Amino acid sequence: MTTLVLGLGNVLCADDGAGIAALVMLQRGWLLPPEVAAVDGGTLGLSLLPLLEDADRVLIIDAILADGPPGTLVRLSGAEVPTAVHTRLSPHQVGVADLLDALRLGGSDDEAPVLHGVVPASIELCLQRSPAVAAALPALVERVVAELRSWGLPLVPRRGDYTLDRAHHALGL
Repeated sequence: MTTLVLGLGNVLCADDGAGIAALVMLQRGWLLPPEVAAVDGGTLGLSLLPLLEDADRVLIIDAILADGPPGTLVRLSGAEVPTAVHTRLSPHQVGVADLLDALRLGGSDDEAPVLHGVVPASIELCLQRSPAVAAALPALVERVVAELRSWGLPLVPRRGDYTLDRAHHALGL
């Protein structure tokens, strides 16, 4: 069984890059077992379809419009996921909606994706997350870890100081 953890968003648009920032934090803080693929899906949309088709389970991390103030954490599953991504936060979510529609129309028998996200404060052009979303990212990663562990996946915390390299720092990750 393979599990895909898919970080989505545009790191050039403030909180829209929260899914990518959380994915980077996950990879830097946790050793993932070989059956877990952690992928920066950015804003690739339909070109991600083969990855989703090959995965037995999919966990998406993204900024998402939902009730609550900026920084509110959200977990969606089943039919809630396509409904939520059809409510556009940014242009990349049109691609996510199309991606999930194509997966469904392709007759996938796999479980519906689970989405862990955070309510954004801003999706304007900016390399840094808003204070509310930046503060929520560690808890978002902990929720992703808890979800993966509930699926029976053995995640182990990394030891040592895993500071971000210059490229990640420049992108606000």
